[in-house]
Amino acid sequence: MRSYEAATRIDAGAEQVWAVLVDVGGWRDWNSGIDRVEGAVRLGAPLLLVATGTRRRPLRVAVTEIRPAESMRWHSGLPLGLFVAERTFRLDPQGDGSTAFTVREEYRGPLAPLMIRTVPDLNPAFRQFAVGLKARAEQRAAELPS
Repeated sequence: MRSYEAATRIDAGAEQVWAVLVDVGGWRDWNSGIDRVEGAVRLGAPLLLVATGTRRRPLRVAVTEIRPAESMRWHSGLPLGLFVAERTFRLDPQGDGSTAFTVREEYRGPLAPLMIRTVPDLNPAFRQFAVGLKARAEQRAAELPS
C-alpha cells in the first residue's frame, strides 16, 4: 500500500519541537502549505486542516494518540473502516540534544486501493512541513536564555 513520509533532524529538544508541533493555530506562520487549522490537539478532538492548494477539500481528522514530546497520531477516512488514512508525527530525542522528526501517512481498509488514487503525492507537502517545523523549532530554541 502507498505511504508518504518525510524526516529531518532538528537542532532543538523534543519538548521545544513538541510545543511548535501541537500549536496547530501557528502552523500557518511557518508552513506556507497551510491556509488554516481549526481545533486543538486533544485526544479524540477533531481538527480541520485547509491546505493552500486544496481549499475546496478541507481535511477533517480525529486525534487518536498523543504522547507528549514523543508522538501524535490522527485518522481520517470513511465510516466502518472502509478507508483509513493514518498520519503519525514522531519525535526521537538524540544524544546531542537534537530531535529526529518524522511525519508519515499510511492507508488501509477495503477501499484503500481505490481511494488512494484520489490522494495527491504528499511527499512535497510533508518535506515542506518538516523544513518549516525545523526552522521554527530551531528559532525558538535559539531565543531561549542559555
